[in-house]
Amino acid sequence: MPRPGPRRGKDNKKDDKRNPNRGLFRRKKFCRFTAEKVVQIDYKDIGVLKDFVNENGKIIPARITGTKAKYQRQLDVAIKRARFLALLHYTDLHPNR
Repeated sequence: MPRPGPRRGKDNKKDDKRNPNRGLFRRKKFCRFTAEKVVQIDYKDIGVLKDFVNENGKIIPARITGTKAKYQRQLDVAIKRARFLALLHYTDLHPNR
């Protein structure tokens, strides 16, 4: 009869395969705008807006950036205004054909 207790051998390897993120350090996300005590996000501040747009021109979601919902809504409007006024690209630069 096998003894009850900690498992050894193959079972430990299976646990590692099931949870590949085990042992990785994950940094806590924080809202950049809350930390800087920003009241309103300005559509003319292209340097800040570019940090929240990926290379395809898509707005990066709040679950990835850590931005609070209030600021994510303001950021969304500011990026769309900057695109409309041609301050920010809709997509990345396409190669010439």
